[in-house]
Amino acid sequence: MRLTLVSHSLCPYVQRAAIVLAEKDAIFDRRYVDLADKPAWFLDVSPLGKTPVLLVGEQAVFESAVICEYLDESLLPRLHPQDALERARHRAWMEFGSSVLHTIGAFYSAPDAPSLAARRDELQARFAQLENVLPAAGPWFAAQGFGMVDAVFGPVFRYFDAFEQLGEPGFFEATPRVRVWRASLAGRASVVQAVSPEFPELLRRFLLERGSELSRRAGARRRQAGGTLESVK
Repeated sequence: MRLTLVSHSLCPYVQRAAIVLAEKDAIFDRRYVDLADKPAWFLDVSPLGKTPVLLVGEQAVFESAVICEYLDESLLPRLHPQDALERARHRAWMEFGSSVLHTIGAFYSAPDAPSLAARRDELQARFAQLENVLPAAGPWFAAQGFGMVDAVFGPVFRYFDAFEQLGEPGFFEATPRVRVWRASLAGRASVVQAVSPEFPELLRRFLLERGSELSRRAGARRRQAGGTLESVK
């Protein structure tokens, strides 16, 4: 049946679903919505009013974790491990990835310097936890190859490209295995193609317009460097 991924241009959970679809070599359309002005048809298929939604013919599947599970059950190749216990472990780390996304949101929305520093510390602590479970040889979360946890963390690491461009580096200095994983995901075709070419600029503008401590710092650096968005790269 025809697959349509209902998307928002900045949503990391949409990216997660798009990565899984690409890893399955699935043919699908994308239909974008403005979440600030949700059309009636979207509310009909998304009871929570959120993206992503996967339209399978006329049927709607919502929530990214459910979409990914449906795709793994219905399309090859399998991205989850065959062993039930290992599969449960991977699902737990997928949920861990969602919690990291929540902390990222708290970081870029932090209202002041102490809050920003606290969220930075929290993110680095999360990455230290990941460092302890990643294989030494890399390049993916598990030795058997690219899997569902990798699909979850591709969008996670993409935020840090923007943070570094805005003058906030140093998140991964103490986690070399995470650095290898991040670099491997950044070069994976499915991860690259999960967003539009305009995504880095859209994300950078979104972050600059938050009215947060991060956006104030980035704006100050931009003004010192000559006043253009390009100067904060």
